[in-house]
Amino acid sequence: MPDILFLAFWNVENLFDVESADRPEKLRRIVAKDIAGWNQPLLDSKLRQLSTVIRSMNSGAGPDILGVCEVENRNVLVKLTEQITNDGGRKYLVAHADTSDNRGIDVAFLYDPLVASTSPADMFQHWVVKRFATRELFQVNFHIDGKTVVLIGNHWPSRTAGQYESEPYRMTAGETLSYWIERIHEELGEDIGIIVMGDFNDEPFNRSIAEYALSTSDSRLVINGRNPYLLNLMWPLLASGAGSHVYEGRWNMLDQIMLSRGVVSGKCGWHQKGEARIEGVGIMSYPNKPGPRRFGIKPDERDTAGFSDHYPVSITLRK
Repeated sequence: MPDILFLAFWNVENLFDVESADRPEKLRRIVAKDIAGWNQPLLDSKLRQLSTVIRSMNSGAGPDILGVCEVENRNVLVKLTEQITNDGGRKYLVAHADTSDNRGIDVAFLYDPLVASTSPADMFQHWVVKRFATRELFQVNFHIDGKTVVLIGNHWPSRTAGQYESEPYRMTAGETLSYWIERIHEELGEDIGIIVMGDFNDEPFNRSIAEYALSTSDSRLVINGRNPYLLNLMWPLLASGAGSHVYEGRWNMLDQIMLSRGVVSGKCGWHQKGEARIEGVGIMSYPNKPGPRRFGIKPDERDTAGFSDHYPVSITLRK
């Protein structure tokens, strides 16, 4: 088994199945305009672009485990894994569960079965209540070299209605996450390794992250604090001026990875190696403007030379 574990997360932006795919009538009406003409050749192009970036990570070896969001269903995830394999990459398996998002987009994990294993009994959806339908928190307990490592994928409510108008929904998501971190500790012990990753649609310093999810840049507080604090690994990148997403010409650090006490202390059997990274910049960037090059989904915005509107983020753990 590996001594190094490479973990990543990527909002792959609107990875929808083809327009003619079977989907509930309500969902069909909601996404009809967005996916008009979204056919198999377009989906295949999108999958090839995603495969290029995924295989480039980890010095060309690809991630051991990759969290993804904005995927419509298991079918497109399986197609993505097949594309990666056909392009010479790893043979990934899929951990996925349907969520109640209004547009039908989910959170999932791709994982290398030679490194990690899991089962449906080790997958949990944590509902975020008191809000319009959005993605649940998706917890997967992976078994790696005889130990359990918990990954929680997140895709918190967007800022579409306005950053501050929508902020209470992300605060609720943050509080829900913190509650489940505490419950996981109660069930699996204080030293269990928990890695939280996702597109949080807020910055590390926003209240939903810092106050409600109890995320901090202080490793001592994570190890010694009474509350279930998480170490947010994006602060050094944020200080450097980097970001994972650009909106109206301004960089945002919406995609983040956080570690529980057991990982920060190393007592879970794994410890952070180096700092968090933003992936795919050399491949995905526009030639003459900042930010990742979008593939797009709507008929008037498709660019088959694009990828996604988010860069992936990654970390390395060592034994």
